[in-house]
Amino acid sequence: MAKRRVNRDDDEDVQDASPVSKRARNEDTSDVEQNTRSQPSARNKGKARAHERDSSDDEDQDMEEPTDNIDDEDFEEQYHETVDKAVKAKRQISGGVAEHGIIESIEMHHFMCHRFLSFAFGPQINFIIGHNGSGKSAVLSAITVALGGKSNSTGRGSGLKSFIREGESAAEVTIALKNQGEEAFKPQEYGKSIFITRRFTKEGNSTWKIRGAKHKNVLSTKREELSAICDHMNIQVDNPMNVLTQDAARQFLSASAPADKYKFFLRGTQLSQLATEYETCLENITNTTHILKNKKDAIPDLRQAYREATAKYQEAAQALKQKERARELKTELAWAHVRVIEKDLQKEMEAVEAAKRHLTKIEESLSTAKDDLEKAGQEVQKHEDDMNALGEIDDLLERRNALKEQMKANRTQLAAHTSNIKEMSIQTTSLNNSIQEIDRNIAAEMARMAQDTQEKRDTHKRKVAEAEANVAAQEEIIQQNSASKLENQRRIDSLKKEGEEKEAEMKELREKIVAVDNAISQLQRSENNKYAAYGPGMAQVVGRIQQMKWYGDVPLGPLGTHVKVKDPDAWADLLAQMLRPQLTSFAITDPRDREPLKKLLDQANSKNNTHIIIYEKDNFDFSQGEPAPDVLTVMRAIEIDNPLVTRLLVNSAHIEAVVLAHTRQEAEQVLRRTRGGFAWTRDLFIVKRFPEGGGSTNPMSKPERSQMLRNEDTATRQRYLNHERVQLDAQHEPLRNEVQRLRNAFDTASQEKTRLIQSDRRDNSNLSRAKTALQVLYQEANEDTPVNVQGLQDAKTEAEQERAEYARQFEDVVRQKEQLSQANSAIVHQESELRAQISSFNERAKEIQDRVTEAAQARMTAQQGVRHYEKKAEEAQASIKQAEVNVDGTTEKYEEWVAGASQFGERVETNRKPEDVQRQMDNVKHALQERERKQGASVDDIVKEVNTTKEKYERAQKDYKSMLQLNKILKQSLYNRLNRWQEFRRHIALRCKMVFRYNLAQRGYFGNIMFDHSNQTLSLKVQTDDQVGTQDGSKEKDPRSLSGGEKSFSTICLLLSLWESIGCPLRCLDEFDVFMDAVNRRISMKMMIDTANQSDKKQYILITPQDMTNIKIGPSTRVHRMTDPERGQGILAMN
Repeated sequence: MAKRRVNRDDDEDVQDASPVSKRARNEDTSDVEQNTRSQPSARNKGKARAHERDSSDDEDQDMEEPTDNIDDEDFEEQYHETVDKAVKAKRQISGGVAEHGIIESIEMHHFMCHRFLSFAFGPQINFIIGHNGSGKSAVLSAITVALGGKSNSTGRGSGLKSFIREGESAAEVTIALKNQGEEAFKPQEYGKSIFITRRFTKEGNSTWKIRGAKHKNVLSTKREELSAICDHMNIQVDNPMNVLTQDAARQFLSASAPADKYKFFLRGTQLSQLATEYETCLENITNTTHILKNKKDAIPDLRQAYREATAKYQEAAQALKQKERARELKTELAWAHVRVIEKDLQKEMEAVEAAKRHLTKIEESLSTAKDDLEKAGQEVQKHEDDMNALGEIDDLLERRNALKEQMKANRTQLAAHTSNIKEMSIQTTSLNNSIQEIDRNIAAEMARMAQDTQEKRDTHKRKVAEAEANVAAQEEIIQQNSASKLENQRRIDSLKKEGEEKEAEMKELREKIVAVDNAISQLQRSENNKYAAYGPGMAQVVGRIQQMKWYGDVPLGPLGTHVKVKDPDAWADLLAQMLRPQLTSFAITDPRDREPLKKLLDQANSKNNTHIIIYEKDNFDFSQGEPAPDVLTVMRAIEIDNPLVTRLLVNSAHIEAVVLAHTRQEAEQVLRRTRGGFAWTRDLFIVKRFPEGGGSTNPMSKPERSQMLRNEDTATRQRYLNHERVQLDAQHEPLRNEVQRLRNAFDTASQEKTRLIQSDRRDNSNLSRAKTALQVLYQEANEDTPVNVQGLQDAKTEAEQERAEYARQFEDVVRQKEQLSQANSAIVHQESELRAQISSFNERAKEIQDRVTEAAQARMTAQQGVRHYEKKAEEAQASIKQAEVNVDGTTEKYEEWVAGASQFGERVETNRKPEDVQRQMDNVKHALQERERKQGASVDDIVKEVNTTKEKYERAQKDYKSMLQLNKILKQSLYNRLNRWQEFRRHIALRCKMVFRYNLAQRGYFGNIMFDHSNQTLSLKVQTDDQVGTQDGSKEKDPRSLSGGEKSFSTICLLLSLWESIGCPLRCLDEFDVFMDAVNRRISMKMMIDTANQSDKKQYILITPQDMTNIKIGPSTRVHRMTDPERGQGILAMN
């Protein structure tokens, strides 16, 4: 779009300057009236076309064109007061600080003359001062380069390489933009500041790094992100009104022409960009108008083709009847085929129903057979339970053997008591004889009292010597007997201890034999029962569970049926013992199922202690609790075929964390490496270690061999048990012989002990008599005859006392013998009862075994019946499946034929065969082909041609109308935007004029800005204070006649007035006071500071080589002073 033509003000050239003229509009845009008649005659074609063309000539006369015939003086008079109030109101308030879009700091590395330079900007007014050559202008160049501006817009070089410091290979500029407030750019990512770093090298490479205040990491390196940031914050570094470089400022201040100023005005206010975009839109609309004209020219030809096809169709309409008859016959033929297939499908479906009825009968027979099998199994189980309830005969045999042993021991004790009684009788008789002998001696002594000869003394000495020898001999005998008793007691203790150990070993061996026999019996009873290891009746429990209805999922269990051990020989028995509560447990999902399941388990086993776990389906991840992959755990030693069972065992037994080790030392090493935990070892220890140190080690009982986790078949298990039974029998016989030998030896030693006790008693009695006799002889030798008689009396008294003691002992022994005899009688009675029980047990066991054999035979017969009917059911199911496959195939074929026939028409009920319908249809088609041959085309082709031409004609009309209306709307929208654009331009120009006048008044000048929008010029008219009061005071000075300071001041006033019209938050100006004198500079500075203070959310960066000492600096103004640098200096001094 040509700016000069659009923006012209004079009324004479409005038609020529407008982007859309009336002539072009009338020639290029037209609409066509739709022909409402379906079949116009050929002779009216020319008139209709002329009428359509004439009726569309003036359709766009009501469209508003963009006009620019408003007089600027009238516009200024109309809006002067409003704009003046707005400008004055703005001067009364102070501008706020921008929350985003202003520069917080800048940092340069090896940029132009600076090795390193960094400082922070104030939020409003910033003056950068310093002498020439100090690198002030490099700051504006760095801002332009860092924010993505073109390098040639800086006026300091044609490329980025020219900005790199001499002798360096790369340069870098970093700018921090403020990013706060409600309109901040991505505050969640960048935070309160955005740091933009641009790095470029001598090789021509250039990169951006965009960071935020929140993170030090680079958030983006794309130019598009930088453009988005600048667009969001309305930063336009290439706009000369935002960043006015030193050369541009010098040219603008000193030598810019009116046309350049006008271009500067359009570019700065972005009106030129809008004008360019509107021109592009108008060009596209014009091109669309030409395209629509071509489409309009093609519509009459399409309409004519449609009319010709319609006339041809009417001529061929007679053939439609035959065509319709052929179509009806074709539909009937299709449905005739469908009827044939439908009959085949009906037969096959009847065959399926018959097969299903046959299967139902087989299933009924199978159900009956299964009931019989279940009853037979229950009968077998009942008899087996009776057998189990009967108990084991080994206990009775052991009790009987124990009673026999006790009877034997009692007989031994009775014999000892009898021997003691006999010995005491002998001792009593001996004592009686001794008493009688003492009586005779007393009588003899009394008879020989008067006689005391030498012969008597010699005889007395001889008797004393013999008595002393007899005492010594008796004492020797007693010592020997004591040693024999001690040795005998040691032998008895040794035999008793060894016998008890061997009896305990034999008892343990018998228990193992009984366990193996029970295992063999259980294996024989449960040859086809995989649930036998989980307790009696478990198979029936599982079967009942599948048949019952549950609130939640079907109970899962026993859990051990889902578990297998990878190395059963090493870990099966240990894990079966440690995990038995979990392996035998059941799991349910609904608490209401607990009571029915517990009742079912109690019915199967009165000693039921099976755990019931309530769980929720949750395939949680337990890998966090597992140790290193090289550590063997319970989880890694087993295989589980159900993930829910895995989670249940993890929750209840922590199988993912419990370590398995061969030895306790190995377990402790692993737990130290895993920083604590539990471990089970093959040498039967439970090891626990805490992460903070310490722990415990406890032994475990030796596990029995279990079938629960072993992956072995029945035959292998049977062979193992038989082999173990043979080994146990081989150990039992030698052990029994050894126990019997020890018992015999113990009995012999006990008898020897009794004999030694009796001998000791005799020897002690003999010693007592010998000592008594010796004492008598001693008394006879030392005392007189009466004394000797008295000694005999004392000996008699001692003998009588000893006889009384023997009598008391005799009574005790007799009493003990009587008690032992009574106890032995009771034992004999118990042994007799046990013998009767053993006999009854054998009879009962034989009876139950016969019933078990009979029930097992019945169960085998029932199993054969079940297998027979299952095979029949499988054959029937296979037959049904094949029949259903046939039905599916026929159904699919039927549906395909129905779908195909439905394409020809609705169903036609017919009883004719497909061959008859085909014959009639062929005759009709032959007649139709003859007619088409005469016409040169088929009826279908003619109908198709009519429909095609009609569709093309109607679509062309519809497309043309819609596109024409859209183009009209777009054109009107563009005209509205052009009018608004011109209105914006007038308002901006009026505001600039008024602000310019106000700024001139600060110096006492008068003047105006002259906008010539038609010629696109902007000129200044200024009247200085020296012209006031002169004869030419009414005349305004041409800027070319002004002095340098006056011209610079006037241009600064113009620049400040233009700044009021742009929205960018940045205002950068370089060496604006280069041609000003001190007075104009001071006033300009004050005016710029006041303008900046009044501006809302704007930041000013002003560069001047002059001193700021004569300028009053406010709190919103920050001065950055740069010292003269040496060219080799790295960091410039700032104060």
